[in-house]
Amino acid sequence: MAISHTGKLTLWLIDTRSIWPGNNIKEAAPDALSLIPTQDRVDVQRKFQIADARMSLASALLKRFYISQTLQLPWSEVAIARRGDPKHGKPAALLPDGSFANIDFNVSHQGGLVTLIGWDPPEAVSAAEKASEPPILVGTDITLVNERDDYRTIDTDGIDGFIDIFSDVFSDAERWDMTYNVDYLTLLDGRIVPGTSIGRADRVVKRGQDVTIKFANDNGQGEEMTIDSELITEAKLRRFYAFFAYKEAYIKLAGEALLAPWLKELEFQNVRSPKPGSPARCSTAGLWGEKVSDVEIIFKGTKVNDTQMDLRAYDEAFMIASAVKGNASVKLEECQIEVLDVNSILQYARTH
Repeated sequence: MAISHTGKLTLWLIDTRSIWPGNNIKEAAPDALSLIPTQDRVDVQRKFQIADARMSLASALLKRFYISQTLQLPWSEVAIARRGDPKHGKPAALLPDGSFANIDFNVSHQGGLVTLIGWDPPEAVSAAEKASEPPILVGTDITLVNERDDYRTIDTDGIDGFIDIFSDVFSDAERWDMTYNVDYLTLLDGRIVPGTSIGRADRVVKRGQDVTIKFANDNGQGEEMTIDSELITEAKLRRFYAFFAYKEAYIKLAGEALLAPWLKELEFQNVRSPKPGSPARCSTAGLWGEKVSDVEIIFKGTKVNDTQMDLRAYDEAFMIASAVKGNASVKLEECQIEVLDVNSILQYARTH
């Protein structure tokens, strides 16, 4: 019988969109930059766009914060190296003697958000024990719908042409699923219509067309409505990014990212995009939307049963995927993502 590993899952989020204002990170965040190693500082300052520099800096701080707290190490003694391949291996925490610690963590950033997921063993098993690879692996990814100019391709080649760009990432079955299936439509009046109710309208691949759909309204009565096909392409594009987040989070468990040679042999089924949250208003943080956790993972034709995954909507367009691989007794679906204030991290760094 496989050993069930307890321990603690940590899920953190920093929203950098409203911190370190200005156009130069060196001028905007001198104190924060002074708290990370020289090479990390150089990497941050090399970013051409300050939005990218903010995320890079927050990521560096978040990793050191997690390692220092988990291993009870002074901030100045935190060290990170890559397991396995020194160039492409997964970043991991080092103990003072240079060996790898018995913990795992992963970060992701997109569109101003930075997320971290971490696992450390129970108190009975020291996180400071040496481990070539911890028994539990974690991964995370953030996607942002419409951050890029996706519709330039969609308007020319259709959603099918857009999705085919990623033929090296997704299997034929996944690409067909993304192209011709709809999980739900959000009408202009806010009502949600299940994709199973729209008939052959799910074959639409471009916007700008009038499409008539029939569905049951809130009173259970049949209703017919003509909509712009943009609502369908929007739903498909959001679902594409759900697929992408799941795949990226899973392959980051081992640190291989999109370099993994088995990428197309990893398939996701029953994919639903979580319904979005509310946008940030002024200084108010974005609100959480739906969380879904019923995705099915298939690897080389066999269902994967040792990995928990979920997908959470944040703000209007972000989706955050989390993955936990191994016989973990801790349940991902019971864990909340904690939004951190970067100032609390800076204060911790100064005093530890």
